[in-house]
Formats: sequence, C-alpha cells, structure tokens
Amino acid sequence: MEISETKRVPAPPQQTWDALLNPEILKACIPGCQSLEGNYIDGFEAVAMQKVGPIRATFKAVVSISNVVPGESCRIEGHGKGGVAGFAKGHADVQLNSDAEGTLLAYQVDIQIGGKIAQLGSRIIKGFATKLTEQFFEDFQEQVTAGLV
Repeated sequence: MEISETKRVPAPPQQTWDALLNPEILKACIPGCQSLEGNYIDGFEAVAMQKVGPIRATFKAVVSISNVVPGESCRIEGHGKGGVAGFAKGHADVQLNSDAEGTLLAYQVDIQIGGKIAQLGSRIIKGFATKLTEQFFEDFQEQVTAGLV
C-alpha cells in the first residue's frame, strides 16, 4: 500500500531537517509511541501501542535511516512486530524543498502489513495508515512551529 503527499512546514529546511532526525520530536509525533531510543546514524528502537479496528497491539519496531542527503532527503525504513496481531514493515522516501513559506516536505510511503491485522481488509488498513501518517505530520508541524518561538 502506498501513500504520498506534500506538506508545508512553516520553518526553514535546515530546521525541518534537524527536527526530522531528533528523537524527542519523533517520539512526540509518532501516534501511540511509548518509547523511542537511538539516533539516526545507528538507528532507532521504538515501542508503540496501536488499535486497528477491534485489534489492539503493542508493536516493537526497529527503524533505520539511509540514502541521506543532509538537509534534503532520506529514506526511513522500519519493521515492527505486534505479537499475534501481526507485523508492519515499510519505508518512506522524504524530500525537503525550500519555498517562500518555509519547507515543502514530500513523502512517499510504502507499507506492508501481515498477520491478524491484515485480515481486517485493505480498506480499513489503508484508512488507518493514512490517519496515522496525517497525525504524525500534523504533530510534526506543531513541534517544528513551537521551536520557532
């Protein structure tokens, strides 16, 4: 399943880039995130609680960042396991471009889901994934904007 969109972040590209790699900001933006440890060079380990339809699960995930062009683009790859609920894995290609109002952040996400969660059907899963992605970027915009004050 693929999701792509462009969001405007009201901050300069370098500030947006720094925020994108900051573990504290990421933890605050990832829906249901209970812990996030590590750094963008060595990778992150995260624990997040999610409820998809009638299924509630705690996912343990490993996330790495590659194809880094500092201040401009990167690929974020991750895979998480939610026990009997199933698994999720995927990647996001992120591109930052300067514009008159700050930064245009474009992303293309490709997600694969398996196990019990996948049995809910692609319509429910895509809606859930889209909602999580939108929530992440709304929270990210708020975190970056708060850093401007």
